[in-house]
Amino acid sequence: MFVDDTAWRRMLRDAERVVRRAGAVSALNGSVVLASDRAVKRLNAQFRGRNKPTNVLTFEPNGPGEIGEIVLASGVVAREARAAGKSVRAHLAHLVIHGALHLRGHGHEGAGEARRMEMVEARLLGRLGMPNPWRRT
Repeated sequence: MFVDDTAWRRMLRDAERVVRRAGAVSALNGSVVLASDRAVKRLNAQFRGRNKPTNVLTFEPNGPGEIGEIVLASGVVAREARAAGKSVRAHLAHLVIHGALHLRGHGHEGAGEARRMEMVEARLLGRLGMPNPWRRT
């Protein structure tokens, strides 16, 4: 795990712990970078052709024996959490799990596939004592 943007530590003192716990419960086989919106915007433009930051980017391993990488944008994650009335801690855990599931081959292209992924995310977050992000309050 690598903290590339110190804003993460300002908004969440135990960000590394949250990432470790979410990674452990989701059997993460990869690294996590806590980055700035600017860094994620650059990566998103380079690899996805979208010139804007996004909450999380997941990069598959390049070859055998390598690990994938999850990159999260501090400002986007904080704004999304605030807009949804969630804690940054819970949203970060959710996005780490989401990225880990992508690295394990899960997707959300179709409705059925998305629903299955959401159910797994909710179950894993429950193991961490975090709320189900898909439940309407």
